[in-house]
Amino acid sequence: MSEDTKVHAELRESFGKGFARRLRAAGKIPAVIYGHGTEPVHVALPGHQVSLIIRRANALLELDIEGKSQLALVKDVQKDPVHQIIEHIDLLVVKKGEKVAIDVPIVVTGESAAGTIANLDATTLSIEAEATHIPQNIEVSVEGLEEGAHITAADVVLPKGSTLLSDPEVLVVAISVPAAPVEDEDETVAEGETAEVAEEAAAE
Repeated sequence: MSEDTKVHAELRESFGKGFARRLRAAGKIPAVIYGHGTEPVHVALPGHQVSLIIRRANALLELDIEGKSQLALVKDVQKDPVHQIIEHIDLLVVKKGEKVAIDVPIVVTGESAAGTIANLDATTLSIEAEATHIPQNIEVSVEGLEEGAHITAADVVLPKGSTLLSDPEVLVVAISVPAAPVEDEDETVAEGETAEVAEEAAAE
């Protein structure tokens, strides 16, 4: 765990929209911690620090709750649909060495053969990985691949210690040649009529 993921969490006993609004106004984010058969724990997190941490997918926080250390995985982030302000965070209790199921973003690397494009069909893959070794993304290389080539989930090299949960036959990337632009028939007719009018005007 790195220093930037160590977060001081304040226990909270007040709830409701009004209280949550006051928390956010004070620069804090309401959150709930659950899992491992424990009762849900409601906390307030430092807004700016946590906002930076959760830019990474599947962020893991090392919470300090009244002097007790607790690892928690960010499972859900609720945002205001208009202002994109974080309204609430759901955290899942995890333990070192424990494996968790997560969806990890796919990043395409390399260049496919000249004149082709790589179409990303699946933007994430579901895997099982150790809670303290969750990859930020999974790289899929398309270097030199020709038209018609495709990569399925089974073809993807997963990070060490990870296990694929997605269907192995799920299409991840397909290589194709971009279709030639089709000229709009109405535009072609209009251009022809414009040319005819111009010719008639010149004749007059």
